[in-house]
Amino acid sequence: MTAFSVAVQGAAVFAQDRGPAQRVVQGKVVDGANTPIKGAVVYLKDSRSLSVKSYFSDDQGGYRFGQLSQNSDYEIWAENNGKKSSVKNISSFDNKSQFYINLKIDK
Repeated sequence: MTAFSVAVQGAAVFAQDRGPAQRVVQGKVVDGANTPIKGAVVYLKDSRSLSVKSYFSDDQGGYRFGQLSQNSDYEIWAENNGKKSSVKNISSFDNKSQFYINLKIDK
């Protein structure tokens, strides 16, 4: 066995030992005209633990949640000035690690 194959096999074992893969969800909060909404509150609810994380959308309406469990379902929505977007769902059965979800709030 060469040193290279030992290193590759070691990296594969290390990758397997890290546990479940982490997921990321990101996107933009926009209005009915697809204009970004700055300062909207984006909520991410873990359906297993019922914990809720929140994030204020940036100047371009962007948001990002990282280090999400592969084994949980999530609900995500945004609110701004008393208005709310529809609730989107992320299923634990979906094996993607990156989700791009735009949230629309009609004003």
